[in-house]
Amino acid sequence: MRTHAGSPLPDGLTDQWKRWERGRNRPDEFYRPLIAAALGTVVESLFPEERPRPPERNTEDLLLARSGMGTDELVERLRRSALDTATLDALAFTVEQFCCGYARRDPLDLLSETRRWLSRVAGLLERRTTFAEHRDLLDAAGQLTLLAGCLEYDAGRAGPAEATRRAALALGTEAGNPQVTGWAHEMRAWFALTGGRHREVIDAAHAGQDAAPGRSVAVQLHAQEAKAWARIGDRRNVHTALEQGRSLLDALPAPDRPDHHFVVDPQKYDFYAMDCHRLIGDDALAGLLATEVLRRSGPDGCAPSPMRAAEAEITLAVVAARRDDLDAALVHGTNALDGARRSAPSLRMVGTELATALEDRFPVDSRATDFRRVLDEVTAPV
Repeated sequence: MRTHAGSPLPDGLTDQWKRWERGRNRPDEFYRPLIAAALGTVVESLFPEERPRPPERNTEDLLLARSGMGTDELVERLRRSALDTATLDALAFTVEQFCCGYARRDPLDLLSETRRWLSRVAGLLERRTTFAEHRDLLDAAGQLTLLAGCLEYDAGRAGPAEATRRAALALGTEAGNPQVTGWAHEMRAWFALTGGRHREVIDAAHAGQDAAPGRSVAVQLHAQEAKAWARIGDRRNVHTALEQGRSLLDALPAPDRPDHHFVVDPQKYDFYAMDCHRLIGDDALAGLLATEVLRRSGPDGCAPSPMRAAEAEITLAVVAARRDDLDAALVHGTNALDGARRSAPSLRMVGTELATALEDRFPVDSRATDFRRVLDEVTAPV
């Protein structure tokens, strides 16, 4: 803590720490960021603010409550190019709802719906609009295009996903929207990471950090860079990139919609660090972080994100394999493959790392070699 403090800390800090551990009192706002920095995480991860869970309502009800119009009326207004403020706000909210459904909705259904709305917005962009209307439409098209590209890549459709990513980058550039351009670079980093092109990950991460400095997406870009350095085997740069992302995330306000796919919620930081520590052999810390990822509720108060949970299970499986516990490794590995919502390339990447660990540790046990076969089946393109 003294390392991260900008001024000398008082004596008796050890006794104070013990009181915190025993729960006699809680650290105040001065000490919380110092504790988080000392433990390599963010304040919100250790000291989350209690927020009321929003009532469960479907998109149609929420849209009606927010804008006074339902989806049918919104579509009709868009068809007639009736682009008043209420219509554009309703469109922005609809796009936001799609992005918030990424982790839980059926990916192919969401992709189909995203494409339909993207087609509507693209049609409006070809018509005469004011500058402000055109900018709002470009922003909506950019986010829908990003989402479509992610869903395509999740399904194993790498070629179409890259074309969609490039389209999103062009839309973000035309609109002057650093959020969209930053995420387009992040997608390039993600595609390269899962494709084993680690130096390209670092190049894409730096390009995205330059395009969207100080924004939420830059946190994820630092994380992707750290993951690449971990796979290269450069521990120093792993820790540097993780710390850059951690300090930036700690400085950002808590997001209003932490379930939004293109927002980095504070609980995701430990998920990033978990992957890196597993790869550089910090098994105790990786296992602790994986357990924490599984323990926490997701950003909306439900179960953890299925894809985060799967990678946490993979981490626990790798840690178990390294301590020669094949049974535990297979239990966690099977849990990782059982999820209905998955990103095939990401699961294939971390699953292959587990399969290699199993085959190295248990070369004559058929159960170890069977895992790779099952992994190939569940991550096949759809």
